[in-house]
Amino acid sequence: MQQFIEVGTGPVSFADVIAVARDGAGVRLTEEAQKAIEHARGVVEDLASAPTPAYGISTGFGALATRHIPNELRAQLQRSLVRSHAAGSGPEVEAEVTRALMLLRLSTLATGHTGVRPATAQLLADLLTHRITPVVHEYGSLGCSGDLAPLSHCALALLGEGDVRDAAGTLMPAAEALAAAGLTPVELAAKEGLALINGTDGMLGMLVMALDDLGRLMRTADIAAAMSVEGQLGTDRVFAAELQAIRPHPGQASSAANLVALLADSGVVASHRGPDCNRVQDAYSLRCTPQVHGAARDTMAHAASVARVELASAVDNPVVVGDRVESNGNFHGAPVAYVLDFLAIAAADIASISERRTDRFLDKARNHGLPPFLADDPGVDSGHMIAQYTQAAIVSELKRLAVPASVDSIPSSAMQEDHVSMGWSAARKLRRSIDGLTRVIAVEVLTAARALDLRAPLDPSPATGAVVSLLREHGIEGPGTDRFLAPEIATCVDLVRDGAVLRAAENVIGELA
Repeated sequence: MQQFIEVGTGPVSFADVIAVARDGAGVRLTEEAQKAIEHARGVVEDLASAPTPAYGISTGFGALATRHIPNELRAQLQRSLVRSHAAGSGPEVEAEVTRALMLLRLSTLATGHTGVRPATAQLLADLLTHRITPVVHEYGSLGCSGDLAPLSHCALALLGEGDVRDAAGTLMPAAEALAAAGLTPVELAAKEGLALINGTDGMLGMLVMALDDLGRLMRTADIAAAMSVEGQLGTDRVFAAELQAIRPHPGQASSAANLVALLADSGVVASHRGPDCNRVQDAYSLRCTPQVHGAARDTMAHAASVARVELASAVDNPVVVGDRVESNGNFHGAPVAYVLDFLAIAAADIASISERRTDRFLDKARNHGLPPFLADDPGVDSGHMIAQYTQAAIVSELKRLAVPASVDSIPSSAMQEDHVSMGWSAARKLRRSIDGLTRVIAVEVLTAARALDLRAPLDPSPATGAVVSLLREHGIEGPGTDRFLAPEIATCVDLVRDGAVLRAAENVIGELA
């Protein structure tokens, strides 16, 4: 049975966005939202019939806003706006991105600040429920006046125009998909075209999904780090709560607490905890894991606070306020663009420290008694040598992706829109960063698991041992002669991405912070 979420005048939650975007949940407008929409529509219709021009209702748009549009041309004005702005290019973006965008546009419509008709908002909800997904392209948004081209491709589908994918993923004309679902296209009225396309919904949807992914990945990065500390005979004493308390960053404390829990009852750690241990300090990539992982967590917390404000916002221009319509600049994507770029920086650094921990396993001068490259017969076998090359290539790419998009701006619309956020671009590159980070962490887990096997007869902790067992259960063999490694990396990437590695550890020690 299909899950449904309700969209009212208040904000949708992070969980609502994930449910609709990724899990295919349907959408219902609340009675409160319907009343708010009806009120705002009444305000717009009063202004449309008034002799005084009102921006977006009886005028052109952007640099053409000075032209008064007569009543008989206003339906054409709205159609022309949507058709001309549906000018994206490049590959089709992921369905989850488009569904998140559509939900968040609907959420703004439901606030009663945009002036669309109830039937128009309902049709957008119906598309989500029937899993009809307009084709949106990679390029076309500058992140100011919102995500204009992506939203216009979605608005075009409401007119029965353009291409969509149905619930089965089949590409077809929008008119055919609507007819098959028993839905009727709308004829846009005054203000509706602008209300459907003037928002930061695409970049915000990608931010919410990125935070969902990174929440899982940061806990998995702590698992990978614990396995590396353990496999490299590192100490857990530096993760003690009293040491974190004297530099009380919240994320650092959370990461350190995770590491302590993950390394509890480790036979490997216990083996070198006595007075005979001559290890004074571990390398930074081991010892400073909570400081780096914690900084990323605190960056995520800031990004989440921005996302919560945006989810509670009505982004449109002009907006209905009480019984009047006002122009504003709330469509500028800078708040979202900045944090998207911040997260790309954090992702690059988490991948960087993960790669450094992995590399230490492979160097016989630094791995404390393990064979070079963890090879079965060094010289004949290469072990995980090239797996680290793969990590290094990805980390290098992530550093390039960490260059901020939001510092760029290219004027548009005859200099009317002379400063833009590039937030859509920031979001698109962050998605690539998260994919790369997933792969880097997976290689660390894969390599650390092999090293822990090589520490036998010493036993890993129950939590890290559960992760090693998970890999073995999924066909990733333990140490031995060289074999085709790419499939094992791919399997481990899947186990990290879908949360299986995280669940394996948490099933032993409980939920990580």
